[in-house]
Amino acid sequence: MHLTKGFEQAACIVAMLATQEKGIPVSSGVINATLGGSATYLHKIMRKLVVGGLINSVSGNSGGFTLAKEPAEINLLEVYHATEGPVDTFPDNGFFKRAFKDFASLATEADAAITNVFHQADSRWAAYIGSMTVQDILWETFKVQEIPLVDWNEIVQEQQNKN
Repeated sequence: MHLTKGFEQAACIVAMLATQEKGIPVSSGVINATLGGSATYLHKIMRKLVVGGLINSVSGNSGGFTLAKEPAEINLLEVYHATEGPVDTFPDNGFFKRAFKDFASLATEADAAITNVFHQADSRWAAYIGSMTVQDILWETFKVQEIPLVDWNEIVQEQQNKN
């Protein structure tokens, strides 16, 4: 399994919003300036997170994005589902059925066996990342029980003023 760049960016956006001072949305410009890359691509990722119910879009002059839930209520599987869709690592293109076509029952059994292995692996992987919350990641990062909050808008503005 290979996660896309979009998943990593989405997880970072959620982590940024989890460390944002409460009640102050982070503008899309600030998110883009912080992460870099294509503003259009980041907009698509943020839209997926909004549709997935993980972040809120706040309109207006001082609008931007906020978390839709507390960091302890957002797990990495939700971020994965919002950006990547369902967990399904085995494509099942029918190669076993083709290779063993002269042995129909063997082909069906082989196809079912390998498909089952990957479905179980997918389930175990999903259960593990589903048990890891954004808060868990931030606790591991900061090594503290209370996550320090900042205003990303001010940080980026200060950096831009220096340049």
